[in-house]
Amino acid sequence: MAFRALPPFAAAYLLFLAALAGACAGSFVNCAALRWPTGEKLPRGRSRCPACGHALGAADLIPVVSWVFLRGKCRYCKAPVSRRYPFAEVLCALLWVSAAARFGLSFETAEHCLLFSILLFLSLVDWDVMELPDGPILAGTAAFLVFLPAYEAPLLRLKEGIVGALALGGGLLLVVLVMDRLLGRESMGGGDIKLLAMLGLYTGPAAGLFLLLLACFIGLAFAFLGRKKGAFPFGPALALAAWPAALWGREIAAWYLGLFL
Repeated sequence: MAFRALPPFAAAYLLFLAALAGACAGSFVNCAALRWPTGEKLPRGRSRCPACGHALGAADLIPVVSWVFLRGKCRYCKAPVSRRYPFAEVLCALLWVSAAARFGLSFETAEHCLLFSILLFLSLVDWDVMELPDGPILAGTAAFLVFLPAYEAPLLRLKEGIVGALALGGGLLLVVLVMDRLLGRESMGGGDIKLLAMLGLYTGPAAGLFLLLLACFIGLAFAFLGRKKGAFPFGPALALAAWPAALWGREIAAWYLGLFL
């Protein structure tokens, strides 16, 4: 059911549930991203303070609230707890709320909430270790196929998705190969190409072009503001650009194509 068609109370309740579930998902995703470089693929066992190793109780794990209540410190050793924890939780909550507000009570909301959670995980890992794991990218591809029957024209969406994946992933691959040859070194990691191809499934070619252009601007801003020297992770830029492209990409593409047609 479209969001605008919901009664006001139902719409507010849907957004509340999306925010709550999104914050919990953000907590899990951040924990998984922190543990991934150490070889732990998913969080296992009870969460512990990274400073003293003390097992955390339920009151210590409430998204955002626990960090604020404890003033950003561990309850047991008083060591500072990174602001990254509430940041990831709030960001994921906002992403889930935006999906619910865009698609309402539907399979599309569930699909995009899952996609945004995967992109958040990839962004955090790429920012930390400059690497994009294959597993989450494959999971995003699988999610596209799993939710495909829920759409009114699944074959048309599949066709557009394949074209988008080939156009974006294949096009970027050709550009990277040329740049590698000209520069005599690797200009972009293969994970970025795989991620862009996966995102092309969701956006199609037209909205995918908007995604790529926006990601380039965001990437330049990241390089200028954060990491001015050497290589910088492009995955977070692609993930951030994927947010408007996935939610409103078709409308944006129709608008800017209308300027030339």
